Amino acid sequence: MNQSTDNELQALIDQATAGDKESLETLLLGVQDLVFNLSLRMLGTFPDAQDASQDILLKVMTHLSSFKKESRFSTWVFAIAVNHLKSYKKHMFAKYPLSFEYYGDDILHAKLEQVPDLTQNVEQAILAEELKLSCTNVMLQCLDTEGRCIFILGTMFQVDSRIAGEILGITPEAYRQRLSRVRRKMADFLKEYCGEYGEGSCHCEKRVNYAIQNHRIHPARLDFHNAVPKQVLLDVTAAMEEIDDISQEFSFCRTYESPERLKQFIKDFLNGSSFSVVEKGQTE
Repeated sequence: MNQSTDNELQALIDQATAGDKESLETLLLGVQDLVFNLSLRMLGTFPDAQDASQDILLKVMTHLSSFKKESRFSTWVFAIAVNHLKSYKKHMFAKYPLSFEYYGDDILHAKLEQVPDLTQNVEQAILAEELKLSCTNVMLQCLDTEGRCIFILGTMFQVDSRIAGEILGITPEAYRQRLSRVRRKMADFLKEYCGEYGEGSCHCEKRVNYAIQNHRIHPARLDFHNAVPKQVLLDVTAAMEEIDDISQEFSFCRTYESPERLKQFIKDFLNGSSFSVVEKGQTE
């Protein structure tokens, strides 16, 4: 980011903290995709990610006056989001946790031939792609919270180990070691079980009806298929160091534009009575 852009961003932040709604909206819309994609990977489903993203954007709004120039604005937002999501307990997988052992057992022993056709006239290829994207996202829930966060930081957002360590409260060396271990764990699982990314017996097109029966995908609500792909990068001062030789095995980490519901939430909040409470809290 050049000096001119830095100055423009700081001017926006100054105007937003002074109560300018347009500047605040510009800032929030600028980081909403970052927040949403982190939330989606951490929590597993679109509805949970949208709800958590709203909470995080409210935190950004109410803490904006505490932002210091020592870090990038997007990195500061990212740190707020990470800390919020690490302790977030209102999502589906907090109630129904997963494990690699459970996932693997389900792949090996599911009785696919006993499930009727549940596709509701939706193309098989579309449902198989929905399942693939959903599965690789939900698979992250097999990791513990910190491992999942480390995997997402390093693999999806390619955060420099110094910054990632600072966000997580560990040394850069510890972060690199843990990232290498967790990526290896994910790669080993994919190689053993997944026929899409590895050498396993699991193929999405064969499991579509089983997935529908178990409410893993819904023909009438194709969240991943209908989402708009978008490259979302974290603005950091250095690229992520090469940790190991398995980086390319995680090309499934696709990112998306924020859903319209989240964009509308920002606009509605700024134009509603609640904004005056936030504005008052920042000036006191």
